[in-house]
Amino acid sequence: MTSADDPLKYFRVEAHELVEEMGRVVLRLEAAPAPDLVPRLLRLAHTLKGAARVVRRNEIADEAHAIEDMLLPLRDGANAAPKPTIDALLRRVDAVAGLAAALDRPPATSQDAPAEPDEIAHADTAELDALYDAIVEASRQQRALRATVADARPLDRAEREIAQALDAAAKLRLVPMASIAAALERTARDAARSLGKEMRFAATGAATRLEGRVLNVVRGALIQLVRNAVAHGIEPPAERARRGKPAAGRVTLEIVRRGDRVAFVCSDDGGGIDLEAVRRVARERGVAPAEIPQLDAGGLVRLLLKGGLSTANGASQHAGHGIGLDVVREAASRLGGDIDIETAPGEGTRIALVVPVSMATVEALLVEAGGTVAALPAAAVRGALRIAPGTTARYTIVHDGAAIPLTPLSGLLARAGRPLPPRVAVVVAGATASAAVAVERLLGVATLVVQPLPASVGADPPIAGAALDADGVPRLVLDPERLVAAACAAPPAEIAVAAPARPPILVVDDSLTTRMLEQSILESAGFEVDLAVSAEDGLAKAAQRRYGLFLVDVEMPGMDGFGFVARTRADAAFRGIPALLVSSRNGEEDRRRASEAGASGYIVKGEFEQSRFLDTVRRLAV
Repeated sequence: MTSADDPLKYFRVEAHELVEEMGRVVLRLEAAPAPDLVPRLLRLAHTLKGAARVVRRNEIADEAHAIEDMLLPLRDGANAAPKPTIDALLRRVDAVAGLAAALDRPPATSQDAPAEPDEIAHADTAELDALYDAIVEASRQQRALRATVADARPLDRAEREIAQALDAAAKLRLVPMASIAAALERTARDAARSLGKEMRFAATGAATRLEGRVLNVVRGALIQLVRNAVAHGIEPPAERARRGKPAAGRVTLEIVRRGDRVAFVCSDDGGGIDLEAVRRVARERGVAPAEIPQLDAGGLVRLLLKGGLSTANGASQHAGHGIGLDVVREAASRLGGDIDIETAPGEGTRIALVVPVSMATVEALLVEAGGTVAALPAAAVRGALRIAPGTTARYTIVHDGAAIPLTPLSGLLARAGRPLPPRVAVVVAGATASAAVAVERLLGVATLVVQPLPASVGADPPIAGAALDADGVPRLVLDPERLVAAACAAPPAEIAVAAPARPPILVVDDSLTTRMLEQSILESAGFEVDLAVSAEDGLAKAAQRRYGLFLVDVEMPGMDGFGFVARTRADAAFRGIPALLVSSRNGEEDRRRASEAGASGYIVKGEFEQSRFLDTVRRLAV
């Protein structure tokens, strides 16, 4: 069917995106109310209503209009959204999701659909694979052509464009984790409400993109893990109060790249697995009766992983049938992965589903070591310190009050060239330890499509895979776990961290990319830099250390940059520290607000120029 024959072609995509965003914002409205959330929901509902009217989907337009009516009393911000209103909003969003999902099915089989589809919608895999292979072949032929051309410069631009197309095609084959993050949060929220518990859910790594086939398999397993964390892990409020815990439990999902694998780690701060109950139920059901009395904690956990056991007091829609971990185990089996469980009585449980992937995206810090550009997954980077070679030699540095090993990255990469004097020590965290690697330069942050190296290529132990840059040159992507292990095993290196010659600069920005870019520029210029992820975090850090300059983003959740500057100008302890605001806004009103708040300068991101930026920093820093 052509687009002319299908008037709903574009509405389907828009409706799915609007409904998904509405669900996320409603959950934010419940968890952390903010003045902009209700107006944002109204805009989303109004956009959906208008689009539905255009394509004559009046049932969707009517539901969107009903959502508008529910939100209007909350628009002035005078009243917080009560729980019944949140519940009603989510029911309406579910109804719209069902109507939108029905548009994807032929009319003959259309029926009410659940809000959560069984599979993640993504482009046809076979077609994308064919596109990717065609671009790879074009790249190969282009390189062969270079050998026959006397002046190869005309081919340079074509090769760059092919490399960019290859990167884009690779990304099209991947699906963002964010596509299921909202469903996981909703699962946790609904389970807690049903069981009379209080809970806060958070996901990290949702920007990671993975193959659709992987997400389609692990999706059900992750929903089950989150549901189990609420049903089995989080205690009722009265029990948490008795144990001295906050009334609201915490459930987190962390997506972490580990070499050629990805770990989905679900954690809770609940009561932990009742291992004696596992022993009792196993004895009652006759599971390995001779072994049960001798099993330690690890053995009981392995027994639980075999499936068929449940310690729940009766079955419910959330737990009690003993099949929850069966779903997780089946996902691991289908993908050739593993499951790992750690539990501590009274403290919580951590379950990791680790599966192999052939392709994924990763947000990475690019560094140069020994003439080689390497990428460190940004989620594992804990900070960076300026290095001065030739001073008092140290083999360790102190980070967060602990001594960690320091070694040149070039020494860990056998293929690196002759290193220049290192200038920056980057602190990298593994699962159980941390280490610092010395590099020559920080090159900024980039989102990379990572693929494993061919089996015929002998890779250094810390290397997890490779990603092509805009010129088609491979960049090494490092595995934090292996890198930390290699750094800990490396012989001592005569490198020292220099004492700061002037007070450090505090960079306050909620964007990882901006933080790392500004840090790399400033540290390359000789400044020491601390980082804060929010205005509130910045104020807490400023109370602990003396800074020579605050470099502050304007648009941040919670307190914005104007508020941060105004707060520091009103405090005698910070009043003498200049504050430089950085913003994407370029209006006179914003510059006026910056001046009134007491900012010493205002930089527009769209007009950013490195030398001018450093001149401003040098002029202002005290």
